[in-house]
Amino acid sequence: MKLLNFLGVAAAVVLGAGTVAAATLDDVQARGKLNCGVNTGLVGFAAPDANGEWDGFDVAVCRAVAAAVLNDPSAVEFISLTGKTRFPALSSGEVDMLSRNTTWTFSRDVDLKFEFVGVNYYDGQGFMVPRSLNVSSATELDGATVCIQTGTTTELNLADFFRSNNMSYDPVPIETNAEARQQYIAGSCDVYTTDASGLAATRANFENPSDHVLLPEIVSKEPLGPLVRHGDHEWGDIVRWTLNALIAAEELGITSANVNELAGGTNSPEVSRILGTEGNLGEMLGLDAEWAKRVIAAVGNYGEIFAKHLGESTPIGLERGLNAQWTEGGLLYSPPFR
Repeated sequence: MKLLNFLGVAAAVVLGAGTVAAATLDDVQARGKLNCGVNTGLVGFAAPDANGEWDGFDVAVCRAVAAAVLNDPSAVEFISLTGKTRFPALSSGEVDMLSRNTTWTFSRDVDLKFEFVGVNYYDGQGFMVPRSLNVSSATELDGATVCIQTGTTTELNLADFFRSNNMSYDPVPIETNAEARQQYIAGSCDVYTTDASGLAATRANFENPSDHVLLPEIVSKEPLGPLVRHGDHEWGDIVRWTLNALIAAEELGITSANVNELAGGTNSPEVSRILGTEGNLGEMLGLDAEWAKRVIAAVGNYGEIFAKHLGESTPIGLERGLNAQWTEGGLLYSPPFR
């Protein structure tokens, strides 16, 4: 009798876990839109364009997930969040996922109960100063005033760097990148520090970008990526493998221009599995067979997204660097689709 009772409890737990696991996908599909948390405004990553439409590298990840689960990359409600408000918004369910240049750390993964689904940008913290300061190294910044976004890993990294170099600084706390830009241009701080990609994006929108220098030091590892809440493994799998599909598509030569042609037939088994013409990967995710095909058709592969929003032909002008494919000396690497 005790064994039967135990089995009954175990079954109830399993059924309950299954209900929880399906919750976010069910909610998104019932709602008909994805609630995606993004930056308050960082051109290249997430910012409204001249027509008020959200655009950028992180925005593309939101649209990719919407294409996968809703068959509509435009079915996204973009919710702009600061460094302080992003985690409460995800925990409370206000957003279904974050795609907001957020660093994957131990405490955020474990203590805050979030699940990082991968890395979409390998970054590191840097420093920007006016060229007129005649500073060539961050080790020359003793006594500087520094604009720093609160609620970020940047605060702790800054303290560590100055402490390890026996230097002092005066912090100027700011909430958003727009505020940092305003304070820095106004001369309220000598230095602005954040992810190097964010500094490049900010500088690109200055009236005279060449009047500002990005110092050579990179003082931290900042693996940036999308995240979801703990406990909803089905939803985590969907967001994770959507990101992986973007990365794998570039490696395998699937683009927004040729995806329909390749879906009609290819000699590559992995391409066929990704595009749903072979196997049942979509079914495993609780989606249809063409989920990844829609993703790539809607936003392109990882390389297309990078080139459009951040690459060397854009005002931001970033090289691929660590964000190149593993076959090109970078760190980008998707697990196999099989």
